[in-house]
Amino acid sequence: MATISSAGVGSGINVESLVSSLMSVEKQPLTKLQAQQTSYQSKISALGTLKSGLSALQTAAKALTPATGSTATASFSAYKASLADSTIATATTTNAAVAGSYSLEVTALATSQRLALGKTYAPGAAVLDFGSDSTRTLTITKGSTATNITLDTSQNSLAGVRDAINKAEAGVSASIVTDTSGKQNLLLTATTGGTANAVSISGTAEFIDPAASGSPIAAASAFTQTQAATDAAVKIQGVSIATSGNTISNAIDGITLELAKTGTTTLTVARDNTDLKSKLDSFVSAYNSLNTSIKSLGAYNAATKTGAVLNGDSTLRSIQSQLRSALTSVPGSLSGASYKVLSDIGIAFQSDGSLKIDSTKFDKAASTNFSATAAAIGAYGSALKTTTTNLLASNGVIASRTDGLNSSIKSIGNQIDAFETRLTAVEKTYRAKFTALDTTMTSMSTTSSYLSQQLTLLSNMTSNA
Repeated sequence: MATISSAGVGSGINVESLVSSLMSVEKQPLTKLQAQQTSYQSKISALGTLKSGLSALQTAAKALTPATGSTATASFSAYKASLADSTIATATTTNAAVAGSYSLEVTALATSQRLALGKTYAPGAAVLDFGSDSTRTLTITKGSTATNITLDTSQNSLAGVRDAINKAEAGVSASIVTDTSGKQNLLLTATTGGTANAVSISGTAEFIDPAASGSPIAAASAFTQTQAATDAAVKIQGVSIATSGNTISNAIDGITLELAKTGTTTLTVARDNTDLKSKLDSFVSAYNSLNTSIKSLGAYNAATKTGAVLNGDSTLRSIQSQLRSALTSVPGSLSGASYKVLSDIGIAFQSDGSLKIDSTKFDKAASTNFSATAAAIGAYGSALKTTTTNLLASNGVIASRTDGLNSSIKSIGNQIDAFETRLTAVEKTYRAKFTALDTTMTSMSTTSSYLSQQLTLLSNMTSNA
């Protein structure tokens, strides 16, 4: 009897086709589970997009929230200072400045103190007398601050002392000058002009006297002052100002002047809303970007009758509603304010739900009543910061929704694993049954063939008899 090597070959039954067809029906519930799992994963990805947009908006809202313990006016006030002749001085401001115009007259600049060693030395020659000590100390005192510089025998040259002084950053810079005879001297210059920055020299260091090597000179008397420190002479609005060097930081509230040369000019201080406007632009941009994402993720295409990944999702609707409420509900702190709603300061919703700044209206509101403008910005910035912080919290709607979806994905994953195990068993059963049927039908076909041959042979034998 011939051996059948493939199911269905002997009987004519297409076992593989039958099993495949039956299994595609059996797999339909699995396909639905996998599609549902993919849908949940897409929702998690969409929630991640929302979370990113909310984080950007939260950052922008924080920039519009007054600093703790500070008023909105103080937090958002900024000024710029300019001088008619910018070569005379430069000016920097803080939010403590006050708008106004001031005359500035500089009749003298501060000078820096200069000191020189009283003795000169050949290049590389020893300059310190260490006696029996391995180290000596050079002390430089500026005001009430003393800096001790430790010198050892490896630094026993003008270059070594110079480098040690400069490394210490004690308020002076040291340099070496060489005269026409080739001898060198050490010069010290106060790093900042003014009497408050003058220095004195002391310490245990002793300098060698080339003319009397056995009579070293103490550090306190080794240097000679070649230029005294002086303060600048300045008048503001005709009033003489006490100065400390060429920096004036306490004459005009919130203004620091750095004097550059003598002369007369005018200092103008004006409010500068550039930084605040930039923060508002960033806020509007962040909100509009998030608004675009919300619309896209919740969209519905009527033509194809298909919805976006979060179409109809309650979390999306909740986020949209809370954000809108934060920007349209008047904060309690503005109940009696001149400007109560964002449109009062030039920020308004458009027909597509986005925000837009009317720069002309904002500038007018700020110039008319800056305190009211700042208060409105601070109140709505604070409200939106609170809203976004709550939405992004570990127990907020996004985290809760994401946790729920992850839980569902895990549950579906378990169902898929169990179903795939069942499908493997079902396919094995189908294949075993159809293989058995194929074997039986093949055997019956062979028997039928044999009987037919025998009957034909018997019939022939009968006919021949």
